[in-house]
Amino acid sequence: MLKDMWLALRSALFYLGLFLIIVISGTTSCFVWFLPFKQLQKVATFSNYLIINWLRLVCGVKIKIIGLENLPVGPCVILSNHQSAWESFYIQWLAQPASFVLKRELLWLPFFGWSIATMRPIAIRRSKPTAAMRQVLKKGQERLRSGLKVVIYPEGTRNPCGQLGSFKTGGAALAKLAGVDVVALAHNAGACWPSGSWLKSPGTIDVHIAPPLDSSAYSAREITEKAHDWVSTRLEKHELK
Repeated sequence: MLKDMWLALRSALFYLGLFLIIVISGTTSCFVWFLPFKQLQKVATFSNYLIINWLRLVCGVKIKIIGLENLPVGPCVILSNHQSAWESFYIQWLAQPASFVLKRELLWLPFFGWSIATMRPIAIRRSKPTAAMRQVLKKGQERLRSGLKVVIYPEGTRNPCGQLGSFKTGGAALAKLAGVDVVALAHNAGACWPSGSWLKSPGTIDVHIAPPLDSSAYSAREITEKAHDWVSTRLEKHELK
């Protein structure tokens, strides 16, 4: 009982800090929009850095990353499994400069949406999948040509820790069109920051980054299958569940 109360207290404290950081970041973004994009993203993602460290300090959630040397300096398409909100905060900071594919409704949120808007996301309507795919391919190529990484959750939605949904081929198709590598990323963030629950559990989030995959050597479907198999294997072998 005391343990549950302590967990709830720590989680509530985390959300208080999260709210303050987002408000300050969103407000700041409105005043620095004129900066060159890469500098603007550094300002915006500093809040992500604060959030991740606040989570560690208050909730005892640590991070162990394996394969950081595999992350290219230049543009690439990152395919990550999706378990919680944690990976959006962390990968945006880790992979910067980067553009995320996300649902358009997030841009409407006060403060949070203002900050996201400065990061040149690819905001799509999930209710119109065909139009969304065209937008990802068009805007994604523009982002990659400008030197950004593009981060996609090929499952399309969050899945509980220990589960992995099927991967859509859009990310691989984008990489082939743009002529950039694909990098798979696996993590178990849902073990500490589960989707659908406000409680945060102490522990270590393991992040594994795969060696870059040459998109010109395979079809979009083959790339997608290879990325899915790699992520699935890491989730099983390293007990990321």
